[in-house]
Order: sequence, then C-alpha cells, then structure tokens
Amino acid sequence: MPAMSALLTNDTQIQVLAMAVRDVCGQPTTAQLAEMRRSVEQACLMPRHIGWDRRSAAHAEIFLMLADTADHPVLARMLSSGVGFTHHLMIAAGPAAGMMTGNSSKRLLALLAAGDAEGAAHETERHLRVLRLMGRLAGARCAR
Repeated sequence: MPAMSALLTNDTQIQVLAMAVRDVCGQPTTAQLAEMRRSVEQACLMPRHIGWDRRSAAHAEIFLMLADTADHPVLARMLSSGVGFTHHLMIAAGPAAGMMTGNSSKRLLALLAAGDAEGAAHETERHLRVLRLMGRLAGARCAR
C-alpha cells in the first residue's frame, strides 16, 4: 500500500496534519512536552555549516514526537507521515524557512501545553501553508 502522504494532495495533507495535531492536543505529558522543547531548541541551535537538509529534518521530527503521544494507531500514522511531508516542504522552501520554522514550533508547543487544540491546529496549518508557498516561490525563482 502506498504511503499515506503519496495518496493525498498537499492541501489535504496539510488539513490532515492540522486535524491530527488538534486530536493529539492534551495527550502529551509534561515530560513529553519538555522533550519536544529540547528537540526544537537543538534544531534551532544547529550551526549553518551542518546543512539545511539535516537541520530541516531535525525540525520535522516534532511530528514523530507528537505521533509518540497519540492514543490511536491511525492518529500516530497520520502524524508520522508529517515528518517526511514537512521535511519535503522545508527543503523546497530553503534555509530562509529556518527561523520561521523554529518560531512556529515554539508557538505550537506553547499551544499544546496550554491545551489549545484549535490554536495548535491553526498554527500547524498556517506554518505548512507558508512553507508550501515559500517552496513554490523558490521554485519559480530557480526556473527563471
């Protein structure tokens, strides 16, 4: 069976991930949220010479950590699919997306910690849509 992300359009994948984040809100423990914060901070502090591919992969791991908190296997699979999808969007957007991604992840964690499911879903959707737009713009610049 093809991977879930291969079956969905970008718009649908973004909506699915936002819904999955909404559904997982309230499930991460304090310890899991702390581990996610450490991971986000480490991704933000990675030196530029490491390369955008590795830095973007570190940022995308937040979806894997969210999948670990899911109480249902389908929800966990949906969130796990976000790792590759988000990494793909970040690679297309380029290193200019680094600071924005770090800030979005920090906002997402604050919303999850506050139990704001709608806010967390909105932050996820907004961030992924901006990454998608940045990737399209970067592709258009390269095509010239």
